[in-house]
Amino acid sequence: MDLTTTRTHLHGVAELLMAGPQYRQSGTIRLRSVPGGFATVAEPALAVDGALLAGLRLSGTTFGELAAGLGLTGGAPDGLYADGSGLGLDDAVRVEEEAAFVIARGFALGDAAARLLAPGSEPVLWPEHFDLGITLDEVNYGVSAGDASCEEPYAYVGPWQPPKGTFWNVPFGAARPLSALPGTEEVLAFFAEGRELLRR
Repeated sequence: MDLTTTRTHLHGVAELLMAGPQYRQSGTIRLRSVPGGFATVAEPALAVDGALLAGLRLSGTTFGELAAGLGLTGGAPDGLYADGSGLGLDDAVRVEEEAAFVIARGFALGDAAARLLAPGSEPVLWPEHFDLGITLDEVNYGVSAGDASCEEPYAYVGPWQPPKGTFWNVPFGAARPLSALPGTEEVLAFFAEGRELLRR
């Protein structure tokens, strides 16, 4: 299972085929977690389910060809952020279904735990860093699909002003791989522990 490649290319899908077209049509880059993957929050209505986007197989084509097949003007949201997937419309798409579902499950766990931590909140999947989260009292709580520091999806607590202490194990706060937090209750407990430490 190639989590790194699948994560990078799903990040490209989120950015080039979903957030970009949605921003141009509806003025927002926000995405959301849905069963099996992630989706837009406004028009155009698009959803990833495993290795499919709106019913089209992701692998075996380019981002540009997928955009054309869906009737979209592909490309990242212009001028909103500097980081991103690093992929372009001419790149071939490579998504493994098993890895895609691992990432989707991570977002689902983060979404469920965030809603329990802050009832009434609406977790957002952001296309810039491909992570899902909420912000409470200048603290970000969420799940990342993974990055250079951790290949697998991980939960994080990111205070705007990171404190010191053994709980805080990364430069931006605290992070735990989801292999160590296998369910919603465990992710929620991690979020709650970070929140409690910050209240002291």
